[in-house]
Amino acid sequence: MPKKTWIEVALNGASTRKAQPLIPVLASEIIEEGVACVTAGAAIVHAHTLEPDSGRQNGNVDNCAAFINGIRERVDAIVYPTVIGRPDPSNPAWLWEPTVELARRGILEWGFIDPGSVNLCFVNPDGPEIMGGNGVYINSNPALDRAARLAVEYRFHPAYACYEAGFVRHGALLHRRNPDMPAPIYRFMFSSGMTFSFPPETWAIQAYLKLLEMSDPGSPWLVAGLAVDIMPLIPFVVAHGGGLRVGLEDASFGTRRSNLELVEAAVSAVQKAGSEPASAAEIRADLAAFETAAKASQ
Repeated sequence: MPKKTWIEVALNGASTRKAQPLIPVLASEIIEEGVACVTAGAAIVHAHTLEPDSGRQNGNVDNCAAFINGIRERVDAIVYPTVIGRPDPSNPAWLWEPTVELARRGILEWGFIDPGSVNLCFVNPDGPEIMGGNGVYINSNPALDRAARLAVEYRFHPAYACYEAGFVRHGALLHRRNPDMPAPIYRFMFSSGMTFSFPPETWAIQAYLKLLEMSDPGSPWLVAGLAVDIMPLIPFVVAHGGGLRVGLEDASFGTRRSNLELVEAAVSAVQKAGSEPASAAEIRADLAAFETAAKASQ
């Protein structure tokens, strides 16, 4: 019998309602959708903090705290945000300053660390503006080294968005250099509408899995992406012990399915594949078991 399957829902993302009309923007909206998605079977909730008027990303720690606490007061879930700091040339880890503040408040279980840099380019030239308009997402080596040390210091699990294969290798390097880091989660990123990484194919998952086994064996992993539908991959993911992420951050722009509908479809596909959705408590136990095994092998 396969182990239970991790399901994450990514509720909004860096795009605005112009690109993805059904995303939640306000903390109250994120709370309601997060609770509904967890009740339906997701155990991990991810959201970006956005400006109420424009819908663009901001660094509002209090807003993050509001939706993290608001969801967890009603359901047991792992809730983690993307919240970005202000550029500071004197601090290579400026991007993670709001994350650190959430950790200081004692409410952060997971945090984002994307171990590499990538050009985010739409296949369709009319795709929405992202990453400040130039499409380049930069994470320097000094910044990543500092971010990994922050994960150790503040005890949050780094969620690695692996936009290219090299991100797996760099993420594993960060883990080796910081063996006391809480277990990282490798999220293999696919796309149909953008040019990074691979298209959503089973052979592409196999390639990532071989690289992960060489680099950081036994680590937890999920399948996700941007401008993509990963639903057809679910039987393969379940059979190989992985997790999955769905939601309006990752879905093709302009989709008319809600976050709840996407979670419900994922749960149905997981059950048809012979598994069941994992609870937040079961995911925490899986991570603890991995850490125990990793220490025993050192």
